[in-house]
Amino acid sequence: MASPSKAGAALAALREDLAGDVFAPADPGYDEARTVFNAMIDRRPAVIAQCVDEDDVVRAVRFARDLDLPIAVRGGGHSVAGTALNDGGLVVDLRHMRAVSVHPEAEASVRVAGGATMSDLDRATQPHGLATTGGRASTTGVGGFVLGGGTGWLDRCCGLAVDNLLGVELVTADGGRVHASADENPDLFWALHGGGGNFGIATAITLKLYELPEFSVALLMYLPEHGPEVTRLYRDVITAGPNEASGGVLYLTGPPEDFVPPHLVGTLLCGVLLTYAGGEADLRKLAQPLLALPHEAELVEAMPYADVQCMIDDPPGMRNYWSAEYLTGAPDDFVDSFCALGASIPVPTGTLHALFPQGGAIGTGPHEYPVPYRDAPWAVHPFGLWEDPADDERCIQWVRDVRAGARPWSTGAVYLNFIGDEGADRVIAGLGVENARRLAEVKRRYDPDNVFRFNHNIKPA
Repeated sequence: MASPSKAGAALAALREDLAGDVFAPADPGYDEARTVFNAMIDRRPAVIAQCVDEDDVVRAVRFARDLDLPIAVRGGGHSVAGTALNDGGLVVDLRHMRAVSVHPEAEASVRVAGGATMSDLDRATQPHGLATTGGRASTTGVGGFVLGGGTGWLDRCCGLAVDNLLGVELVTADGGRVHASADENPDLFWALHGGGGNFGIATAITLKLYELPEFSVALLMYLPEHGPEVTRLYRDVITAGPNEASGGVLYLTGPPEDFVPPHLVGTLLCGVLLTYAGGEADLRKLAQPLLALPHEAELVEAMPYADVQCMIDDPPGMRNYWSAEYLTGAPDDFVDSFCALGASIPVPTGTLHALFPQGGAIGTGPHEYPVPYRDAPWAVHPFGLWEDPADDERCIQWVRDVRAGARPWSTGAVYLNFIGDEGADRVIAGLGVENARRLAEVKRRYDPDNVFRFNHNIKPA
């Protein structure tokens, strides 16, 4: 640790050199700058560097290395584990780096700066009738989402986000700059397909785009006692349907939306969200069996994809605890277990009990990357979301109960962006044993001191 005089001089120099803003604990705006979306996270970095370009990122990394400060990286700040912050270290905050450049030519692509959110990406590509696999919340940071694997409403037809990764511009642990692609630093490029932020700070990423002129959704709400029948029917619709179809089954507290009857707001409901990369008429044909079941609320319409991406955004200031299990299948006995646990979710809260389909382009995508959950046909995602700290114990326990209940059908693999800090074994489960060994070798080359360790960490070999 540097002496106070050296640290003070270095901080003064950083304030002078950085084009963006620098916050220390005594500065006005510090508390706002250290607030992340998960209200359970309360950490106090020594310095927050709000970078505006790659040069700023380099300056910030070199500042931290000179003072032997640990580094956390903030993109969207959406990590449920709060990995965007640390105590007593440096936070490299990328939120001012949000430029998105769309290249709509024959092999369409998009270049996304390191601090851009899913909304920045989707709003930029939509006027061109283009899109790529994005997260299910518009506030998610693109960088962390993609490098961690990336699953969303389009993954069954367009593949995981990493399947569409064309290049990454990275600032490494020594303040160097490197570009990774299939032709340049291919081992690093491989590692960035699921290895997350372990190898450097992604200041820009380039992604493949797909034509998406239309997008449609069907959101139906049922009384919870119909949950088993609804879930089985949704399972069968998706299994027999095209790759353009996705969505999920959701147990939730009835939301205060216009299409939900007032007497059901604040009560337990079973919902089905059927998304379709196409027009409303084809969606209605696909959804007909679900529409034929007695339901309490219905929303079926064509909707801009970027608007759909906002449908289940987290309200700010909520407490979050999530996990996930990836499944070998969704047989009837699993459905019964899933629905029983759905009937026990904490109500009224923002908690969601979700069953998401995989398959399609996920399962047929490239298997050489460290995303071992690719072959699982279904995923259970208990998404604890609440406001009152007095609910911490019951909401966290419910998430753990869901994991335990799904374990008989679990493949053992997991998507790391869906979980908090669940220990080193779960990190291995999210990468695969052999992949983890290879990733540790890449880590040794690019970050031998494990500077970037505030993540689902891969230690250098």
